[in-house]
Amino acid sequence: MERQCWWYLLVLGCLFQTLSAHSDFYTSIGHMTDLLYTEKDLVTSLKNYITAEENKLKQVKQWAEKLDVLSAIAMKDPEGFLGNPVNAFKLMKRLNTEWGDLESLVLKDTKDGFISNLTLQRQHFPTDEDQTGAAKALLRLQDTYRLDTNTISTGDLPGVTHKSPMTVEDCFELGKIAYSEVDYYHTELWMEQALKQLDEGEESTVDKVTVLDYLSYAIYQQGDLGRALELTKRLLMLGEEPVPERKMYEMLCRGEGIKLTPRRQRRLFCRYFDNHGHPKYLLSPVKQEDEWDRPYIVRYHDIISHREIEKVKELAKPRLRRATISNPITGVLETAPYRITMADTVHDPLTGKLTKAMYRASKSAWLTAYEHPMIDQINQRIEDLTGLEMDTAEELQVANYGVGGQYEPHFDFGRKDEPDAFKELGTGNRIATWLFYMSDVAAGGATVFPDVGAAVWPKKGTAVFWYNLFPSGEGDYSTRHAACPVLVGNKWVSNKWIHERGQEFRRPCGLNETA
Repeated sequence: MERQCWWYLLVLGCLFQTLSAHSDFYTSIGHMTDLLYTEKDLVTSLKNYITAEENKLKQVKQWAEKLDVLSAIAMKDPEGFLGNPVNAFKLMKRLNTEWGDLESLVLKDTKDGFISNLTLQRQHFPTDEDQTGAAKALLRLQDTYRLDTNTISTGDLPGVTHKSPMTVEDCFELGKIAYSEVDYYHTELWMEQALKQLDEGEESTVDKVTVLDYLSYAIYQQGDLGRALELTKRLLMLGEEPVPERKMYEMLCRGEGIKLTPRRQRRLFCRYFDNHGHPKYLLSPVKQEDEWDRPYIVRYHDIISHREIEKVKELAKPRLRRATISNPITGVLETAPYRITMADTVHDPLTGKLTKAMYRASKSAWLTAYEHPMIDQINQRIEDLTGLEMDTAEELQVANYGVGGQYEPHFDFGRKDEPDAFKELGTGNRIATWLFYMSDVAAGGATVFPDVGAAVWPKKGTAVFWYNLFPSGEGDYSTRHAACPVLVGNKWVSNKWIHERGQEFRRPCGLNETA
């Protein structure tokens, strides 16, 4: 039996290696050619779907035209028409049978084959890493061979036989990737090219305001303040200012605001997750769902049971107190008062001003692992699924929100202007956040990320997880988040703030600032 288990694990390992064999597509033209065949297969599948839809629509149109003629004749003399017993029979037959058949035809789902094929193939599509790698390669070629952006964008590369021009979206995406790599030189070049093509009248889903915003900032970062000011003035003249954080926060709480583009939405998956073959989850993996791509937020379904939730609430209720915050000056955890606007004073990266992250109308309690075996089990579960050390994490914090209970925009990690944040803990910065939802909320109560437009809604028994720091140790400012006011219902959550110390070999350090 033991030998059979080892054989089973060996087969699983080989299968995993086979599926992972074609990562880093951008590093090999040979592997990239496989993607062309994949895309050709998808195009064929898409055309079959279109044909099926056209055939269905053709049948529906023929039916409608036939009934239109028949109805016109019948309505001239309804009683006389039905005086013919054949017409009466056919009317009963149509209404009893044929309209039902038509309903089935209209409701027939012809996209199943295409969708299943696409879903299967998407699991082996290039990743963000591939796209970034290909973009950086293009920028490298641009520098090495001194190619201007217009030459590349028009497709007039030396030696090229398959000319391929770039759209505004292509130029903008290349500029954004350069921006994410803190490469303001190439950001400027490609945002200028995108703006040039927009000024020349090319239609695009990308607007000038967004391009100018990136372009002016890239130029400012390179020290050309005069030109940056000119572009900023042009930006303001367009009459569209960025949505203030407060307004975006409220919009997201209402289910409005930024939505993922279809392309980004297609990169989000649901999967059975075993954390790279962890023994506890190899045969019974958990359900994991991507909620957002940047920052990467995942949700785990059915991850805490009703019995565990009730025990956590039972332990927490007698000691619920006002929520605590980290004092940015001393690093000491302090009680946050109600009613008045109190707060963690931070530098807002959007406005450049000092702002306050407010905490209102909630009570919390801290539960230690030695209090009850169940708390220890929950902590261990978080460690098993994240792969992060829990010994240096803060204790499990349980929070219950009152009427209109909320937690306004804030960062979980300590910023550079807070050198003593979490000093008293001696475990470094908060590297990641794990958040359990322990109740459903009838209305409101979402966790929102105003800077990026993400909204995560409470669902009992699930948990969400994200990293607050890049592997380099730099803070990810896109993780600024808030808890929306509870409109109707009762919101219970518990969270685990995971710290840097102890993660040195579990999450290797990155060499780039944002990697």
